[in-house]
Amino acid sequence: MFEYSRDRSGLDDFADLLKAPASQVTAFAKARNGGLYAATSNLGKLFVLGPGPEAEGTYQSDVFDARIFSRWGRAEFRGSGNVELFARSGNVDNPDRNWSRWEKVDLQKDAGIGVPSARFVQWRAVLHAGDPAPKVQSVALDYLPKNVAPDFDDVGVQVGVRYQPQPKSAGMDTGGGQQRFDTPPPPIRDRDSIGVKWSVHDDNDDQMVYAVYYRGDGETRWLLLKDDLTDKFYSFDASLLPDGGYTVQVMASDAPSHSPGDALTATRESARFEVDTTPPRIEDLKATVDGTQIHVTFRATDSFSPIKRAEFSVDAEDWQFVEPVGQLSDSKTESYDFHVPVPPTPAGPSEHVVVVRAYDRYENMSSAKTVIRGK
Repeated sequence: MFEYSRDRSGLDDFADLLKAPASQVTAFAKARNGGLYAATSNLGKLFVLGPGPEAEGTYQSDVFDARIFSRWGRAEFRGSGNVELFARSGNVDNPDRNWSRWEKVDLQKDAGIGVPSARFVQWRAVLHAGDPAPKVQSVALDYLPKNVAPDFDDVGVQVGVRYQPQPKSAGMDTGGGQQRFDTPPPPIRDRDSIGVKWSVHDDNDDQMVYAVYYRGDGETRWLLLKDDLTDKFYSFDASLLPDGGYTVQVMASDAPSHSPGDALTATRESARFEVDTTPPRIEDLKATVDGTQIHVTFRATDSFSPIKRAEFSVDAEDWQFVEPVGQLSDSKTESYDFHVPVPPTPAGPSEHVVVVRAYDRYENMSSAKTVIRGK
């Protein structure tokens, strides 16, 4: 129940006169000696407010959720007069279910509030009439959450992508505890790079530092790529890894926010990815004139991935696609055997240049040429 008034400046002033356990006050009536009856519903009760102050009043705070099991320290109290402070704690949000009993806080000795470690806490102030009048200005409870390890949401790897670190600016974490932007910079297409990004959170809101490791197929040891990272992304040169299949592991540590020995870490592995930076080889390229046709044969082979496609050009004409023997290109080695018309040449000895090129699945390309000299 509130008292409302407006001063000469036009500003509103509210005073909290009564807190009733019922959710609604539905009627008022005059009582004897200047008192006031208040009828409530949900639950239905009848209260009486006297014309003068009571000898004792109680104010009870809302339940505070620390979100994590915490150790409760001392109370920082600002007020005056005869005020007693009590506190209790529990691990469910309903104080009626298995909470600790109310413990009186010794405000004179500036001691701890004396309640068990728990996730939830509540305080209660009991005000006793006197001179000066009792007043509570503020109550703050100090606490230390239990440290919990960081928790990864995702680790992703993109081959052919580079993340460019952005300049530090206002609003980004520079080591002073300011909030950092979690969104990585836009990916830049770079076929010679591998980009790693991750999403991780910490329920203690600790600062974190990261390390990135990699491991090849069939290997058991994680090898360090980079440590002491503060960004949630990292890019590196794809040529550092020989052709093959790999997995990346990211380690997150809350060490910047804790004493040595108290820090916790968490790790998360990426999905397997493949690296192929070596182009296929062109082998046994041969070209001969067979009447009005040029007969070309060659073989394309790659050490890691299947051949994706092949093309040819005669005398610097446009590139033309050529199918492998068997038509389906799905092997690390493909053979090619085809005929093309002999291009017209000026009078005199004829000479033709045949160039072929092949691509593997990761768009690595190699080429080769041969020269046909006529009589």
